[in-house]
Amino acid sequence: MLSDLITAIATAPGRGALAVVRVSGQGAFEAVRRFLGWADSLPVVPRQAILATFHESDGTPFDRGLVTFFPAPASYTGEDVVELSCHGGALVPAQLLAALQALGARLAWPGEFTRRAVQNGKLDLLQAEAVGDLIDATTRAQGRGALRQLDGGLSRRLDELRYELLELTALLSYEIDFPEEDDGPISPETIRAGLESSRGAVSALLRTAPVGERVRRGALVVLAGRPNAGKSSLFNALLGIDRALVTEIPGTTRDAIEAELDLDGWPVRLADTAGLRDATDRIERLGIEVSQRYLAAADLTILCVEAGARLTDEEHAMVRERATVLVRTKSDLGAVGDDGGLPVSAVTGDGLPLLATTLVDRLFGEVEQFADVEPLLTRERHRLALERAEAALVDAEPHIGARGDAVLAAHHVRRAITALDELIGAVDVEDVLGAIFERFCVGK
Repeated sequence: MLSDLITAIATAPGRGALAVVRVSGQGAFEAVRRFLGWADSLPVVPRQAILATFHESDGTPFDRGLVTFFPAPASYTGEDVVELSCHGGALVPAQLLAALQALGARLAWPGEFTRRAVQNGKLDLLQAEAVGDLIDATTRAQGRGALRQLDGGLSRRLDELRYELLELTALLSYEIDFPEEDDGPISPETIRAGLESSRGAVSALLRTAPVGERVRRGALVVLAGRPNAGKSSLFNALLGIDRALVTEIPGTTRDAIEAELDLDGWPVRLADTAGLRDATDRIERLGIEVSQRYLAAADLTILCVEAGARLTDEEHAMVRERATVLVRTKSDLGAVGDDGGLPVSAVTGDGLPLLATTLVDRLFGEVEQFADVEPLLTRERHRLALERAEAALVDAEPHIGARGDAVLAAHHVRRAITALDELIGAVDVEDVLGAIFERFCVGK
């Protein structure tokens, strides 16, 4: 377990009123006391900010700031931690960091403070991921989801499921050790009911994965349609800025343009794509190929068709076969038409609020359904681990009963438990830890 002395700037770099430098590990208190020039007799008051002067190694003062001591284990990392608050900018935090390094602290790796919190039992892996998600959140929905996970909602649900599987293993062990006990073995029906209950719980969690991952990464919404159908105008109108070029010339958009959008508090990645048609121009054909790749990856497609125009067979097929919202653009210029669709005008703004509501409902409506029932799986790692657990429980089913093999059933149930252990972090999995924390900022 790492416990050597580490330090890092915990606030964003750049010009600002304040910066915080964090120190953690063995000897943190002693190093900071030496830096401040405190006598050994001066007591350290836990979790109380103390005003102090910061000096260079030659005794020259360079700042005044606050120092707060967090004794182990009641700290973020579970080790002795000191946070030093100084004035922001480029110079003072760098001087403070250099002074602490001169006293024996090394620069922390990305995410090392949070990694130590996991290794010291202050957080589990799911909560650690939530720390990063909360920092990266750009919409209220992402912030709420990360906070629920940081609060341990998903961890508690998985702990309950893990306990159920451990109980099931105990029943199978009894069946293995005492198959002909006088008072009767554990009935296959009891074991099968427990297995089915656990498998149902895993399946219920897996159903949250598509919308959970969509909330965390942002839903990909692709504007598609014929050239000059008003896609770029609608793209600009939804963003509220002129991001895409708009002309009366068909084929103006030659490549996909993507932008992040906070849609009523929900995260959306909006993509404007080249118009779909049989193009002869080589560059336009390449743009249409990009459009097709975006359509294949889209969580939802906005099919733009001019008001009054009839849908082609290809457009009818798109509405039938894809997750699609049909939008009748340029509604200020004509009637919608017999094929239906949501009338929208990028010029007057008519229909934009209803379009936004429709998109949110189609993309994130399930979040409210799951909110009071199941926590959301927000990462591919979560989904893959639970898929392994589900597969293991499926493999266990044929071995329940008189013709089954209780040893094999127990083996498969233990496989499911191992998958949950890796997900929560109940076992030490170095490659998982490295993959998670290398994306963190160094001060976290």
